[in-house]
Amino acid sequence: MSDPISESPKPRIVCCIGDIHGFITKLQTLWSNLETHIDPSQFRTATIIFLGDYCDRGPHTREVIDFLIGLPSRYPDQRHVFLSGNHDFAFAAFVGVLPPPNGMEFCDGWKEYEANEEREGWFKGEGYENMHLQGRRWGGNIKDKFNKAKGINYQGSIYDAGPTFESYGVPHGSADLVKAVPDSHKKFLADLVWVHEEDDVFINIGDGIKRCKLIAVHAGLETGDVEEQLKLLKTRDTRVPKVQQLSGRKNVWDIPKELSANPTILVSGHHAKLHVEGLRLIIDEGGGFQQKPVAAIILPSMDIIRGSAALSN
Repeated sequence: MSDPISESPKPRIVCCIGDIHGFITKLQTLWSNLETHIDPSQFRTATIIFLGDYCDRGPHTREVIDFLIGLPSRYPDQRHVFLSGNHDFAFAAFVGVLPPPNGMEFCDGWKEYEANEEREGWFKGEGYENMHLQGRRWGGNIKDKFNKAKGINYQGSIYDAGPTFESYGVPHGSADLVKAVPDSHKKFLADLVWVHEEDDVFINIGDGIKRCKLIAVHAGLETGDVEEQLKLLKTRDTRVPKVQQLSGRKNVWDIPKELSANPTILVSGHHAKLHVEGLRLIIDEGGGFQQKPVAAIILPSMDIIRGSAALSN
């Protein structure tokens, strides 16, 4: 059960940062705005949860990852959590740093989606033979270059991975990316978690500040066996060719009813929307679009801070 603040420890700052998608200036501006907005003593010890999708679409993936890698040394008293988004998962797959699948080969996961191979132009270059499906999709060349859903052209692949390749100095779809990505960046990708759980997180939901559990996962959780989903996410089960909790849409939008017995904040990015409804927080105002800001939510206050708008907004 959620508890009144009078029965709980002192609230602490938890900040959840939405999808960055290679926009280093937005990230730098957002971070500066957070430092200005949050009391310095609280910011110094805050828990910062990055909701994933650090790469693709924007031009500066390499600089974004450099920034993120540097945070623990710059802010040693903070706690930093780096979730994997579906784009980061695919990037990790391409450069070969995903955990190995238990009892099978990555290529065993291709068959379920092979009808899409020609249209999506899956990667067939050096190293593809035992690459996870999402790595092949990420490094491929999509046949129809126009993204009808967004009204813009794809940037290389269905993941818009072209700018990520270019940020490391290689053309889209080049196997040379594996050599171009520094070991520190590969380690960052390899260490990304698929889910983060946190107890004693405080949130102001209108009738006072309450204490809840928090689950952070890039896209969300499906209706069904939540414990089984959390097990898959905690073990990072790469036998799954498409992890719905990192890449789903409508099927992971809502909070599963199974969580209602123990009120739980479910926070995600991914959906190219800023949606705050009760304990369901979707923080992805930018969606990788150049003209839209990167956003963050501060708990318990529920303040929204943006990376390309004035602090007062």
